[in-house]
Amino acid sequence: MVITVNSVEETRGFGAQVAAITSPGDVFALEGDLGTGKTELVRGFVGALAPQTIVRSPSFAIVNIYPTPAFPVYHFDFYRLADQSELIEIGFDDYAAGNGTCIIEWGTMFPDALPAITRHIRFTDKGITRREIEYDFDTTLISC
Repeated sequence: MVITVNSVEETRGFGAQVAAITSPGDVFALEGDLGTGKTELVRGFVGALAPQTIVRSPSFAIVNIYPTPAFPVYHFDFYRLADQSELIEIGFDDYAAGNGTCIIEWGTMFPDALPAITRHIRFTDKGITRREIEYDFDTTLISC
C-alpha cells in the first residue's frame, strides 16, 4: 500500500497509526534516503505510546530504547554499521526476539539479519515536504 504525506505532522500521524496496530515482537525495517521521514515516523510511533518521550535519531548510539506503558520500543539505525557481524555485538537478535518492538532505520542494509516476519516501510521524497510511504502490511490505516 502507498500513502502520500505532505508534512512532518502527517508523517508522525502515520507513525501513530502504525503504533496502534503493533504488538510486542513486531519488527519494522525503514528505508529511504536521508531526510525522507524515517525518524519522524518513529517520533509519531513512540509519541502515540508515551507522549512525553523525546525521540532522537540513534545514528551514533546505534540503538535507543524507549520504555512505554504498552511495550519497549527499540529504535535502531544500521547506517553506521560496517558489517552484519556488528549486529551480534550489539545483541540485535535478543532485541528482535524480545518483548518489545524493533524499528530499524536503514533496516535493509543487512536483510539476512532481519526476522522473516519483518514489515517494511519505504519512504520516497516527492518534493519539499511531500513523501510517499509504501508499506507491505495490511492494515485499516486511513490515508493521511
